Formats: sequence, structure tokens, C-alpha cells
Amino acid sequence: MNQLISSITDRANVLLVSNSPNEVRELLYVLDRHNLGTGLAGDIDEGVELAAGGTDLILLDAALAGSNIGATCMRLRNAGGRHSVPLLLMSATPSAEEQGRSVGAGASDYIKMPFNARDVAEKILMELALHKAEASAPHAATPPRPVHPQTLEVNYHSILAGSPDAVLLFDIDNELLIDANHLAEELFGMPLAELLQGGMEPLFPKHQSDGRASPQLLEEKIRDTLQGKIVVFRASCCHRDSHPIACEIRLMRLSVPGRQLVHARIIDLTERNLAEAMRSGQSALLEMVAKGAPLIPTLNQLLLLIEGQSRGVLCSIMLLDDDGTHMHSAAGPSLPTEYMALLEGVAIGPGVGSCGTAMFLREQVVVSDIMRDPLWAPYRELAAPFGLRACWSQPIFGQDGAVLGSFAMYYREVRQPDARDLELIDTATDLAGIAIGRMRHERELQRHRTHLEDLVAERTAALTQAKEHSEQTNRELAAALENLSITQEELVRRDKLAALGALVAGIAHELNTPIGNGLVVATTMAERTREIQASFLDGLRRSELGAYLTQASEADAIMLRNLQRAADLVSSFKQIAVDRASSQRRHFLLRQFVAELMLPLCTQLKAAGLSLTQDVPEGLAMDSYPGPLGQVLSNLLENCLRHAFEGRSGGTINVRARGSDDGKTITMSIADTGVGIAADDLVHVYDPFFTTKLGSGGSGLGLHVAHNIVTGVLGGHIDATSSIGDASGTTFTLQLPAVAPQSPAP
Repeated sequence: MNQLISSITDRANVLLVSNSPNEVRELLYVLDRHNLGTGLAGDIDEGVELAAGGTDLILLDAALAGSNIGATCMRLRNAGGRHSVPLLLMSATPSAEEQGRSVGAGASDYIKMPFNARDVAEKILMELALHKAEASAPHAATPPRPVHPQTLEVNYHSILAGSPDAVLLFDIDNELLIDANHLAEELFGMPLAELLQGGMEPLFPKHQSDGRASPQLLEEKIRDTLQGKIVVFRASCCHRDSHPIACEIRLMRLSVPGRQLVHARIIDLTERNLAEAMRSGQSALLEMVAKGAPLIPTLNQLLLLIEGQSRGVLCSIMLLDDDGTHMHSAAGPSLPTEYMALLEGVAIGPGVGSCGTAMFLREQVVVSDIMRDPLWAPYRELAAPFGLRACWSQPIFGQDGAVLGSFAMYYREVRQPDARDLELIDTATDLAGIAIGRMRHERELQRHRTHLEDLVAERTAALTQAKEHSEQTNRELAAALENLSITQEELVRRDKLAALGALVAGIAHELNTPIGNGLVVATTMAERTREIQASFLDGLRRSELGAYLTQASEADAIMLRNLQRAADLVSSFKQIAVDRASSQRRHFLLRQFVAELMLPLCTQLKAAGLSLTQDVPEGLAMDSYPGPLGQVLSNLLENCLRHAFEGRSGGTINVRARGSDDGKTITMSIADTGVGIAADDLVHVYDPFFTTKLGSGGSGLGLHVAHNIVTGVLGGHIDATSSIGDASGTTFTLQLPAVAPQSPAP
């Protein structure tokens, strides 16, 4: 089209006079693509200067002209020495008064801003073509005459021929169509001579899809166009064979003195609408399949979707039986039900019409003429009464490659499929395969579900019988089963009582030895005292008294030692219940705290041949309970000394601490290079009274107390890892909040 425009206008020049370059930048770009020369002036004086160099059309911003539009227009035209140069006025604040003044000033048209650059460019091209046609008309002394359509033909018809869309030119006064391009002939299915015999109304149906009368719609749109608007609307046009055509119509008035001409560009939306309908239809079908909609309604919906994509097509889907031999009529919403019934149960084969052959051969079968094709020889009489002349069929495959059925497209005319038809066939078979495959999958699942239900019923009956037999032979078991309905609170209460019982048993066991020893000594001394009292009456010898006093002294020592042991045990038992109220909370530096805590242990560690390393960063602070924390670290270190290095000479204990990136958590670890803890024992290290040194002075409460303090008062978490047989030893890791919680952890 650019070459045509160039030849028409001989590189016409367009001058834009506007101080708003952003408003016209896109228009400059579009005009340049049409091979038009352009110039841009920011004010009237600059516009006059550019117009003096020659211009074929002027586009003027009314804001620069002010109230004296007539004088400004004349000044711009006279600058180029051509008073007849077309001038279009554009306005960002349109008004009827301004439009009237622009007409009086000789402006060819009045354009409202903002505008569509493509529409304005088309208007400019039309004005240039009309101006050239008017200039080429013979001049006479008589007043100017309206341009005759024959005068327009040379230039305007060339523009129509280069348009990518159907274009029509209407004479509104005479209600005639006076020009059209070849695309308009194709769109409406009529030769140019037939098109030019009528006006606009014969190209439209009597009523639009919304029920509105087409003449009323056209009258309204043409009225707006004659007022200078570029009108864009959608409507249904009418093909020669009466089928509707969905179109977008763009109307534009042409400035021809003495005539009311309307330029109409018509864009066929059929392909676009069909594509949109296909996309939305496919989405709806897939949604039906995903939601488990019944198969037959889903297939009917699919066939109606395909029929909407091609005029005159009638679609069907046949399903292949599980025996792989017989086909069944599944869906054919637009085909006669009588015809579909005739195909029910027919066996597939190499000469069984289009569908039976396609399923048998597992390939597409195209029959363009049913009455002549040998595949339909046995079935022509079935199709003839229903006017069916062509049938194209394609097998539908499942994911496993098995044939599920066939999709067919029927026509009541002899025809071959084109590329569009083949694409529709592929789409339909893919969607049908998904729907049918889903149905068969659901059917298989239902079969398994039914079988499973039968198995469950049989198993339930067997279990019921076993239960009844068990109840008859073992009433105690029945009572135990009934106890399973005890509430969760009762189970929790019993767990607490069991834990308390274990704790009491452990305490009794630990206290039994010192108390038992004291009781034996006290009993022995009581018996010895009675003997001394009896001897005292008969006369007590000095040797007997001395022996008694020696025994009493030994008994005292034994009693004191056992009582002290019992007191120490009671003190350690008290630590099991951590009391936060008695702990003092404060802010402290962890490095200094650990150093002070480790100092008293150095002598003991040196005596054992062990070394202690501390790796705590400077400035690492906590707002917590130093007393309980110190007790935890002491218990862990005492555990290392007591257990880790048995049978080894020398070793290392490392105390390390690190803060998290957000400063909310501190990780501490106490690692040794000792013998390690066996995996079976590692899971019990926090259990109360659990110890591998039974009878050697340990109570088995150290790690239990440490665990209670970390998870309670300090609000953290403690973990232990260990390995046997290497130098890895055991590592206890504490995850502690830098700021301890305000209330006890649950």
C-alpha cells in the first residue's frame, strides 16, 4: 500500500503545527511508514516558515490559532502559495462553536484529540487523494463542481486496491455505493457491478444479533460520522448466500465539496471469533472432563464446538466396544437419530464405511463422495435418505495406543477436507481421546473400587466372626478392648501417675541404701546398749565399756556418713523441679560468665590430665538466668569427667558458643574426645536415674536436671550426638534464646 500511496502523492508533504509533540509523535511515525514527508512546527510563525517550503496538507492545533482561526488558516495556506491546500484542524478541547469557526475558515475536517494515529493517517491519505483528484479535474470559468466519482476513480480506487481490508465508498446523499475494492467483493461474495447497485442496507441483515434493526444502527453511525467523528463499531454483515459475517466497521467522512461521502473499512472478524470460540470451548471441555462430567454430554458439547467452526458440517463420535469389534453410537447432536441408530452395534472392518474402516485400519479415512466410494457400497442406502454425501473419519486413540472410537465429519455435499478441516479433525480427536480415556479410567477405578468393597466386606465379616469368637472365649480381652474408649485426659493422668511412680521408685531405691545402712547400725547399737545396761547391773568391766565406746564411735561415723549421703540425694532430688521464681534473671556477657564458671574446674581437669578450651566470641550477651545456666554447664562437664574418659589418658573438652545472624538465638556446645555413648544408651541419657555407673556414686539425675532447666527456665532445646570407637566423642548442643522467656515453657 505504501508504494501505491507514494505513486499517488509523489512523496506528498504533511505539515503538523502543534506545541504538543507527544500528542502527534505516533502520527508522525505512521505517516512516515506511508512514505509521506512530514514536518513539525511548534508555533504559527515556524509553521508559516515550513509551509513556504511547500506542503500538500496542513494539520493545525486549534490551541495555537486562538480565536482568530480564519486568519491563521489563511496565513498558513498563503505561505505556500496554494490557497487550496487541504487543512485539518485538531482540538484537545472540542466544542460546537470551535468546529463551526473551523468550517468557516475552510478547514477540511475537525479532529478531536486525543485520536487514533492510524485513523487520522487514513483520513490524511484520503484528503490527499481527493485533493489530487480535484486538481486533475478540468477547470472552467463556472463555479467549482462537486467531484464526480469518475474523477475519484484514478486515485481513490488505487488506494482501495492497496488496502489490506475490505473498503467501500458510500454517497450518503444518493444512498449509493460508488466504489469498492476486490476484498469487499470477496467478503460479500458479490462482483463489483452487483455491489454498486445498492447502498449500505443490502449488505446487512434486517436485525443484528442483539435484536436491533440494522437500518436504525446504520443511521446512527452515519450521523456521527458526518459530524466529523471516526466511528468504530462491530456489527453483523450479510454474505450473498445469506450467512452472517461478524465484522468490525470503521467509518470516516471524506471532505469533498458539495458531497457527503463516507469511507468504510470493514474487517472480517470471523477467523478471530472462531479462534476465540475454540479456545474458550476447549477450556470448557477440559473443565468438564476434570470435574468428571458424564461422557455423552461432554462429547455432545465437543461436537457442537467443532460444528460451530465450519458451516454445513455434521459431526459424530462412535465408541468401540471392549471386544474391539463392534461400534456404538455415542454422540451426534446434529445428525438424525434414526441414522445414528442404524449404526449401533455394527462390526468394524476394512470396508465398513468411513468410521468402521478408520477404526479397523487405525488411520484416517476420507470419503468425499459416499455414493461413489466402494467403502460405502454396503451402506449407501443408509446414508442416502438423510442426504449425507461426504464423510471423513479419524480413529480416536487412548494413551496406551488402543483404539477407543472414531470422530467423523459429515457434509450434505461432495467435498474434500482443506487444511482447516484437517486441523479441526486433529483437535476433535485429541479432546475426544482425553474425555473417553477419562471415562474408561473412571470405569476401571469403579470396578476396582467395587472389587475392593467386596474384599473389605469379606474381611470385615471374618474379623467380626473372629471378634465374636474371641469375646466368647476371652472375656478379659473384651474388657481390655472396652478400656480403649478411655478419654485422652485419663490416659494423660495415668501417664503422669506412672511417671510419678517411677520417680518415687527411683528416689526410694537411691535412699534405701543410706537409710538401710543407718537402720542396721542403729539396730545393732540398740542391742549392744541393752547388753551394756544388763552388764552394768552385774558390774561393768573397763574392757567392755571401752569396746562399747569404740563400737559407738564407729556407729556414729557410719550413721553420719549415710545421713549425709541421704541429705545429698534429697538435695539433688529437689533440683528435678526447676523453680524459676527463685532464679535471678540478669543481663550478662557469655564469654566472661563461661570463663568464671570454668575456673574452679581447671584444677580438677589438670589432675585428670584433661585440657579445656573455650571458644566464645567477645560481646555475645544474654538476658537470661545465669544460675540455672551455670548448673547445666556444670552438670555436662561433670558428666564428661565421670564417663567420657574412662580407660583413656588425656583428652580435650571444648566449650563453644555462637550467635545467630538475627541475634535471637545462641548455640552452645560441650564436646569431648572421649569414649562416646552407645546408641542404645543415648536415647535414655535424659531419663531420671539412668546411669551406666550404678553404685559408683552417681544418681543418674545430672543430665535429667540439665534437660529440665534448658527446656524449662531457659526456654531452649538440648541435643546429644555421639559415636563409639573414634576421637569424635560426645557433643551436647544447647539452642538457647538470647532473651529468656518471661513465663515458664509449657
